[in-house]
Amino acid sequence: MDIKELRDLALKEVLGAKNLEELEKLEIKYLGRKGSLTEVLKQLKELSEEMRGQIGAAANQLKHELASTLERRKKEIKAVFEEKKEWVDISAPGHKLAKGHLNPLTLILRKVEEIFQSLGFSVVQGPELETDFYNFEALNVPKDHPARDMQDTFYIDEEHVLRTQTSPMQVRYMEKHQPPLRVIVPGRVFRRDATDASHDCQFYQIEGLMVDKEISVGNFKAVILEFFKRLYGQEVKIRLRPSFFPFTEPSFEVDMACSVCGGKGCKVCAHSGWLEMAGAGMVHPFVFKSAGYTPGDWQGFAFGIGLDRITMMKYKINDIRLLNFGDLRFLKQF
Repeated sequence: MDIKELRDLALKEVLGAKNLEELEKLEIKYLGRKGSLTEVLKQLKELSEEMRGQIGAAANQLKHELASTLERRKKEIKAVFEEKKEWVDISAPGHKLAKGHLNPLTLILRKVEEIFQSLGFSVVQGPELETDFYNFEALNVPKDHPARDMQDTFYIDEEHVLRTQTSPMQVRYMEKHQPPLRVIVPGRVFRRDATDASHDCQFYQIEGLMVDKEISVGNFKAVILEFFKRLYGQEVKIRLRPSFFPFTEPSFEVDMACSVCGGKGCKVCAHSGWLEMAGAGMVHPFVFKSAGYTPGDWQGFAFGIGLDRITMMKYKINDIRLLNFGDLRFLKQF
């Protein structure tokens, strides 16, 4: 279907809509994430430069025209409703309530828990209001560490903070359980970050911890690759970059090739083709000591995965803020 045919059909349906519900369906049909016009725009990259310019201009013009026509038709329907609302036919059958839609974060969290449980991990919870000891000191973060700066952490008082990560549960859990152990800790964390397309001041993290007599980086890589493979339904490309975390040694960042742009570069991955998905490393002896273990007796790896990030990769969402706005038009797509 060419742009002219698409325009004629879309305008005919929009102008012929009888109620707001029909208009919402038409908006999704033509302008939604998988809408007809959206698909046309996605296919522009396959055309020659000359055709891309012509069709792209026409498609964008149609996009604005459709949006304007939809808005105008909504106002017309609302105006008619206002005129008739004084009289209500109480004998008329009611309308079925629309089914609710789960937030994509909830969908992915359920899938994450299912995958890790199948790999032998238990799911545990921890408090969002943490003590300074568990959030910092037990994790080898000294008093003068930059992470304690007010720009990064929400302090409630001198002894309590809104947790900056789910890592405090490493020590909390090991204090009450003996190895071997495998756990994940999903939960909300808080940081004084500037909000943009891939950052927010509150987000969800999944902490992972595996401890046994002989655990290596190879074990971690096998687990994380299997996790991503099951989550995304295909082999994924990752890389481990050397990094630093006070509570792991060695430490590394886990990057995954951006699925939104296919590794070509976009605003989600800061045009690098890669998106940081997790921080990880081998559990530092200091953390084992904080939990009451004898450091030389055990080895383990720990990781923290951003639930928001993997959700964006799974559904190709290009702005993290959409996950928390509660916009029903957005949620209806999942």
